[in-house]
Amino acid sequence: MDGDVFSGLGNGNRVDGRVLQTFQKSFVQVQDILDQNRLLINEINQNHESKIPDNLSRNVGLIRELNNNIRRVVDLYADLSTSFTRSAEASSEGESAMTLKSDGKASQKRFRSG
Repeated sequence: MDGDVFSGLGNGNRVDGRVLQTFQKSFVQVQDILDQNRLLINEINQNHESKIPDNLSRNVGLIRELNNNIRRVVDLYADLSTSFTRSAEASSEGESAMTLKSDGKASQKRFRSG
């Protein structure tokens, strides 16, 4: 983050600290799942290369787990997209926008239209 606030929304509006925390939490969850997927793929590859029937059978479950993890990542990104859209719409209404001060506390700024 650069400066006192995260100003990633269009029109120069500020992001609510809670929204930023939600984004960060979601990105951490996504990274954890992707790290787990990397391990699953490595195990699947090893099992495949071994050509041992039990290992190949185990791959069925591992691939299901991998697919479920991919669905979870897609869902997390969909939720992030929805949250970001709502934040952007709320900020663009001109009623108010939240700012995150350097001390990490949110404050509200009022904007007057026109």
